[in-house]
Formats: sequence, structure tokens, C-alpha cells
Amino acid sequence: MAKQSSDTGTLGKAIAVLEAVASSPRPLRFTDLLALVDQPRGTLHRQISNLVDEGLLHTNPDHSYELGLKLLQFASNAWAGNKFRNIAEPHLAALHDKVGETIHLGVLQGVDVVYLDKVESRQAVRMHSQIGNVSPCFCTGVGKAAFSLLPADEAEQRIKNIQFRTFTPTTITDAEAFRSEIEDIRGKGYGFDREEHETGIHCVAAPIISETAKSIYAGISITAPVYRVPMSQLENWSGLVRETAAQIAEDMSVKLGPRG
Repeated sequence: MAKQSSDTGTLGKAIAVLEAVASSPRPLRFTDLLALVDQPRGTLHRQISNLVDEGLLHTNPDHSYELGLKLLQFASNAWAGNKFRNIAEPHLAALHDKVGETIHLGVLQGVDVVYLDKVESRQAVRMHSQIGNVSPCFCTGVGKAAFSLLPADEAEQRIKNIQFRTFTPTTITDAEAFRSEIEDIRGKGYGFDREEHETGIHCVAAPIISETAKSIYAGISITAPVYRVPMSQLENWSGLVRETAAQIAEDMSVKLGPRG
């Protein structure tokens, strides 16, 4: 992981510590955090102590750190109050009933997509995606669909911040190819992840085009394993995923009202 800057005051320093712990595949020791966050030893020690006291970090017997259970409480409260996710939920379920494969709902955050909801396939297949997980926008169907909603100037600014890297042999790895993909989605109203993030997994996705909540850049997808669902079937489902996205947007206009 790259060293994280934390020059934004006390809150920023605490968030930098939490982000480092959350991004690590294993618990981190103090020396690990010292190498990952841009803080003096004494400052970092105080930040960790405060976060442990507040229940935001948990100390393991080997003196390594993991996220604390209080964060689950925060996440649960945020989840329960997420009106957008609640509006989309019945539409995701209806789409799942029609296709029987995994359905995702995600929103764009910077140059990543955050998964807000997931309805599992009737035939479980292990995937990277989980509710709350963050994935790159350039190699995921939902991420590309949501990115296609950005105004052109903002899209260009965000593209400059994308760190393209290879996940599979079909991953998009340069800005020009990504721009072309986004233009294609804008034209057709749907797009694909062609095993770009995970080998053997592909999807068809559509943006949720909402005049009610213009600041929400979101998308939905139907995701399936290549061995069970051919690309031709994803093409056939493109109308369904677009229709569901439109239904969510329409429902938002009714239940959220005019927001601009």
C-alpha cells in the first residue's frame, strides 16, 4: 500500500489510520502503521490509543490492530438510513427473480465503485464483491456504468486520478481505451465487464440515470460465471438491466422528490 498523507488535522489523521487498517489484508502492528501513514511516532501512538478507546480499533493479543466493532454499529446505522439503497432493493430482487444470477448495486466514489447491495445467485460462485467493498471503476461493469454519468469535464478530471493496473488479460489499462468504453456506454445505455476484474466472471451493467438525484452516480449489473452464462446471454439481458435501472430512477423521483 502507498503511504497515506494525513495532514488534514486530527480527524484526517485518525481517518488515515483507519483507512490503512481497513485496506490491509492482515492485522497491522504499530511499525506497519508507522510505515504506512505520514505521522510522527508520538502522534500516531496517540491516534491509535484514542481509536482503541472509542472502540474504532481493536487490539489483538499479539499487539496488532483490526477495525473495532463500533464501526459495525456506524455501518449498520448508515445502511438502515440509506434511502437510495432502500428504493433500489425491490427492483434488484425483481431482476434477480428473472435471471437467477448475482445482482449488484454500486455508487461511484472518486475513481472507485462502492457496492451498496448484492443479491446472490441461486448457484453461489465466489466473487470479490461484497456489500461495502470498493473496486476500481475502470474494470468493473457497475463502475463503468456509474462513471458514464459524469459530466465530460468532471470525467476527464477523474480519469487523471485513475491508476490503471492489470487484474486479468482483458483489463483496460490505459485512459484512451477507458474513454472509448465510457462513450460506448453513454451511447447504448449499458456496458460490460469482460472478465476485466476477475477471470471467469463477467457482467452486463447499466447506469441509473436520475434527474432527481443528479449527484448520485450509480449503476446496477447482472454478474455471472463465464462457464455458465455466455456473452450472448448477457447481451440478451441488456434490456432487462436497462429497464431495471430506469425503474429505480423513476422510483427515486417519486420517493425522494425534486432535489436537483
